Amino acid sequence: MIVLENPRSPRVRAVAKLTKRSARAETGLYLLEGPQAVREALTYSPEAIVELFATPNGWERHGDIRAKATDAGVEVEYVTEYVLNAMADTVTPQGLVAVVQQTPTSVRDIFAAAPRLVAICEEIRDPGNLGTIIRAADAAGADAVVLTGRTVDPYNPKVVRATTGSLFHLPVSVGADLSEVVGRAHAAGLNIIAADVKGDDLLQARAEGVLAEPTAWLFGNEAHGLEDEALGLADRVLRLPIFGRAESLNLATAASVCLYESAFAQRAAALA
Repeated sequence: MIVLENPRSPRVRAVAKLTKRSARAETGLYLLEGPQAVREALTYSPEAIVELFATPNGWERHGDIRAKATDAGVEVEYVTEYVLNAMADTVTPQGLVAVVQQTPTSVRDIFAAAPRLVAICEEIRDPGNLGTIIRAADAAGADAVVLTGRTVDPYNPKVVRATTGSLFHLPVSVGADLSEVVGRAHAAGLNIIAADVKGDDLLQARAEGVLAEPTAWLFGNEAHGLEDEALGLADRVLRLPIFGRAESLNLATAASVCLYESAFAQRAAALA
């Protein structure tokens, strides 16, 4: 068994650089860490895996991952714990790290597929929030997530970890202009609903049946929400009511509720 042992080798440094956006932009690659992320990549996008590294013990612990890698023709390279730690962004990468090709989907292709539920993220800067929104969109059965403006890179290691594998489950578009996205969404028959504290009560829209229609939810920045120009592009602006004493909801939590409200309404309408 050949084991890569030098944590300062050029190859290890090249992998470690993928924690930085500049290296990801230059190479078109990104980093996956841990068994859950690697498992999802092998299940849904094995062709995107460029390199797979594991400690001997880490590889031995996960028989299902070994089987998936064998079936997909993905070879593993053994490394020491020191090398794996040098590659990874986390303190404990749990024995597995992979280098993966970025696979964003174009806005054109997303709306050409006649989606019924889409999340648009405008100027979202916190990696944990974006990753959680992608995960919530996946869980709610959304058809895609579209990132506009200066939204954080979806291939940032913190975003990737927060998606818990959902990054491989639905199309994600990167770097689009919001006005273009809205235009394509409208052309595809979707309403644009902005989530903002200045909007109407979501319960009112629920009663009107608005949420059962094909919808692209528009979510804004954690600190200042959506700019007036962005709000002006929306067909409707809604807010989540606060029934208790909380000052507000975390962005990712609010986005999750909004996406599920649409998912519930659309499925109920389909069964009616």
